[in-house]
Amino acid sequence: MPALLTASRLIDAVSQFMGKLSEYMVLLCCLISAGNALVRYTFNYSSNGWLEIQWYLFAFIVVLGAAHTLRMNEHVRVDLIYGAVSDKAKIWIDIVGLVVFLIPACIFLTWLCWPFFLSSYLQHEVSANAGGLIRWPVKLILVLGFGLLTLQGVSELIKRIAALTGDILMDTKYEKPLQ
Repeated sequence: MPALLTASRLIDAVSQFMGKLSEYMVLLCCLISAGNALVRYTFNYSSNGWLEIQWYLFAFIVVLGAAHTLRMNEHVRVDLIYGAVSDKAKIWIDIVGLVVFLIPACIFLTWLCWPFFLSSYLQHEVSANAGGLIRWPVKLILVLGFGLLTLQGVSELIKRIAALTGDILMDTKYEKPLQ
């Protein structure tokens, strides 16, 4: 279990780094948006490339930030019984959700996205919009994002099993969103 927990900490560190990077991408996206608007209205000039880079950054923020969100236990969950059960039951619910839903779905999506990216990369695909950008980087973000979310799911599974065996203490606190 110590080796698995070390691997889990490494995955968590990568997810945390990507989450921090995603936070900076929000700022960069805002600056590009403001700069594009300023240039468009001041000089009557614009480029589709500036709009597309904002879309790419948004994809980066959402897809690569997902693993960080899972690590922080701030992801969306369907709370039918989760809030009303014991900590041990919450851990078991998480384990079932990770093993049955999250990890298989993320592996499948990573597998589906790989040929999508590879085809784009090999064909040197470019946006059909005038002044548009190359497409493969944003498609690579999909592969990396689902791959990282898969790894974070494995990390969360390791932590839950370690919590059940008493190797670590786990905070199962979950705040139900206000409705």
